[in-house]
Amino acid sequence: MKGRLLVVDDERGIVIALKGLFTKEGYEVETAESGEEALGKVKAGLFHVIITDLSMKGMSGLDLLKQVREIDPQCAVLMITAFGTQRIAVEAMKAGAEDYLPKPFDNDELRLKVRKVMETQLLKRAHNQLLDQVRLETGVFENMIGRSRAMMRVFETIEKVAPTDVTVLVRGESGTGKELVARAIHFRSPRSRKPFIAVNCAAFSRELVESELFGHEKGAFTGAVQRREGKFEAADGGTLFLDEIGDMALETQAKLLRVLQEKQFERIGGNQPLSVDVRIIAATNQDLETMVSQGRFREDLYYRIKVVEIRIPPVRERREDIPLMVRHFIDDACQRFGKPAMRLSPEAMRACLDRPWKGNARSLKAAIEQAVILASGAEISPEDLFSGSDPEGDHAPAPMTNHVPLGSDDGDETLTFREAKDKFVGDWEREFFIRALRATGGNISRAAERIGMYRQSFQQKMRELGITLADVGLPPRNEGN
Repeated sequence: MKGRLLVVDDERGIVIALKGLFTKEGYEVETAESGEEALGKVKAGLFHVIITDLSMKGMSGLDLLKQVREIDPQCAVLMITAFGTQRIAVEAMKAGAEDYLPKPFDNDELRLKVRKVMETQLLKRAHNQLLDQVRLETGVFENMIGRSRAMMRVFETIEKVAPTDVTVLVRGESGTGKELVARAIHFRSPRSRKPFIAVNCAAFSRELVESELFGHEKGAFTGAVQRREGKFEAADGGTLFLDEIGDMALETQAKLLRVLQEKQFERIGGNQPLSVDVRIIAATNQDLETMVSQGRFREDLYYRIKVVEIRIPPVRERREDIPLMVRHFIDDACQRFGKPAMRLSPEAMRACLDRPWKGNARSLKAAIEQAVILASGAEISPEDLFSGSDPEGDHAPAPMTNHVPLGSDDGDETLTFREAKDKFVGDWEREFFIRALRATGGNISRAAERIGMYRQSFQQKMRELGITLADVGLPPRNEGN
């Protein structure tokens, strides 16, 4: 990976010289001739190392350093100082600068310093990426659960868009976790130290949602007894999450579009323009394209918010994630409710796999929490999960099929309940992996990709479950595929 370098100096000759020097070193180099310009570039994209002059017109190198540390704490900053400013350079080191070099500097010395810092930066970021990969393999990513291919694509997209400042549209049914995606983007972005503000556009009338978003002046309307700050002001420097944006009135959409275009707005009842620096993430479970064609959603706003789109699949499209979600929700509920460790009975697990889960992860989590509270022992039964549910509804108890008989294969011995449960879970998991292999003709790499796992993890699971390619009906020689 090429290191990204930003050179900042108000002397154009130095900027040109340093860009040429480090471009030859193989770095991707950008330049800025003021602290303000440099800050804009840091907000727009990731840099590994910044070289900046300490004394510049306008924003000083020290002020730039402090603001860069807020935006991207991992970015390394090298200071170039003039004669007699070593004391200030020490201040810069205390503020977080990686190193400093006095003018006139030696090109070779600067090249070595940058190379050393850049190598350290790239190693740190590679380490963090490795940790992220481990988190992905465990199936837990920023409070979201899943190892299916569909969820892996969601996680990968979050990783790509988070460091940028683009507007994101999150789409998915109710209960799929749209706000979790928005929070993941925010907390993995350079804005993570600034506020994350969520607004449910469907929860307010047109008048109230405008007051929520833009604030109001005292006396702007009946009941406005004092000036009130809106969510845009509260989110300044951070992220504003507009949930259910499809329910926003057309008049409010027009005002929102203006803020996105001009980054300015006025409070209700006011005439003073206010400037904000806010990243917008919107979410909806509606068909915005149809709404646009019907004139119920502005086409220009639609394209403005849909720079990048992330679709979260419903639970019914990723049933292979259900056992992992169940385990996570049980552990969380047991900890919160002070309960001992619990597990689903084989029948309860089959019921979870068979349910449509119209409320998606939210309804699955609610069923698990209910079961943890109602269960009389360590085993959770279907009755614990679905007690009091509407027979025609999401949680209706399912007829039990393919259950595990409480007897051994030869019929000479009776299994204990725990043995039966372990046999059921093991058999189900084993069959799941065998089916994945059959669907790909025994190609392990493709089978792993198909269910959203890494090849090494898939092979480890095959070993744990005792699966060979003979179980798939293929000769052993293909096992290395």
